[in-house]
Amino acid sequence: MAASPAILTDRFQPHASVELEDKKRKDTEPVIYRASNHQRRRRAESNLSTPPPSPRRQRSFTGDFGHAAVETYLVTRLAFKLLRYLGVGYRWMLQLLALGFYAMLLMPGFLQVAYYYFFSCQVRRSIVYGDLPRNRLDLYLPKNSHGPTPVVAFVTGGAWIIGYKAWGSLLGKQLAERDIIVACIDYRNFPQGTISEMVKDVSQAISFVCNNIVEYGGDPNRFYLMGQSAGAHISACALLEQAIEESEGRSVSWSVSQIKAYFGISGGYNISSLIDHLHRRGLYSSIFLSIMEGQHSLQHFSPEIRIQDPSIRNAVPLLPQFILFHGTSDYSIPSEASKTFVDALQRVGAKAELILYSGKTHTDLFLQDPMRGGNDELFDYVVAFIHAGDEKALAEDAIAPPRPRLVPELLLQLARKVSPF
Repeated sequence: MAASPAILTDRFQPHASVELEDKKRKDTEPVIYRASNHQRRRRAESNLSTPPPSPRRQRSFTGDFGHAAVETYLVTRLAFKLLRYLGVGYRWMLQLLALGFYAMLLMPGFLQVAYYYFFSCQVRRSIVYGDLPRNRLDLYLPKNSHGPTPVVAFVTGGAWIIGYKAWGSLLGKQLAERDIIVACIDYRNFPQGTISEMVKDVSQAISFVCNNIVEYGGDPNRFYLMGQSAGAHISACALLEQAIEESEGRSVSWSVSQIKAYFGISGGYNISSLIDHLHRRGLYSSIFLSIMEGQHSLQHFSPEIRIQDPSIRNAVPLLPQFILFHGTSDYSIPSEASKTFVDALQRVGAKAELILYSGKTHTDLFLQDPMRGGNDELFDYVVAFIHAGDEKALAEDAIAPPRPRLVPELLLQLARKVSPF
């Protein structure tokens, strides 16, 4: 059983773009749905209380199998492209070997989640939100929704290099079972893109979800943003940049006021302080600086530093509540990264809270604990927060069956020991 968390509640471009061949390649990933402007206006004007039609399977088994093959090819091609950038440093090779063992130990759970991802009619895969490669997102829809449903936009992690929308499928599945729609956002990773392009992609995806989620039964008035690891950093950058643009009166396609709260899981928000640490962990500083567009851009893409800039003080009141989660035994990104960010937010008057999980690692909160089944403190906290004030949803949560175990405990413990994260 997970240890009880310690809760801290006191209030506390420049752009050197890398020229890449992927920008010139036309995307061939399957398109499921993209609403036209006319359709969006017509649907948005409809009564939100009208329940959406039940999702139906719209593809054959052959189509689903073909989509799985395309997704597998995409990930494999990007992995080999990454090899050319990483070289054969011994730290990276050890991390890669550990990652292979880690994935093998958790394979029983991965296979069950993959089957759901590729063959469930509740998953709408590869919805287009932009014109560039990787401008796709997956939607996880509740089975029996009655009226507008809360929405979580989730940005997956992956060290800014191996992030992929399907990594959020376990979270999407489990939240959808609690009548919460989840949009898992894909974005260009390095070397396809650098940090400013990742932030731009995520912001564009948030805009798409905000403006179109009503068509899938979502409630635009109950919208939450969540990120994990590198995804927490990217989504925090996108949120802060949007608040700054709004405070300066610039035209925007979505508003920070639409975000009810921000959930950050195991994130790093001051990247200048993480360079040496990540280098020792195998993400070499030369690569990391390329991802972050050079030394001169580190402060710009460090929300913890930027939030303290007096020139953007008018953006602070626009920010939603920040709730950060971190394990105290996280060696990939130390829990101090979340603590100092919360401290900085509270110093400038933003509403922020940190929840620490004693003895938890970087992957415990996002993978091992959810695969263990039963009660999960982080998951239960998020669901209770989203459903607060909704008596019917809270009553259904109280009688919800325990989540099934996906991986035997022995394999989970072994995976924890060999995890490269």
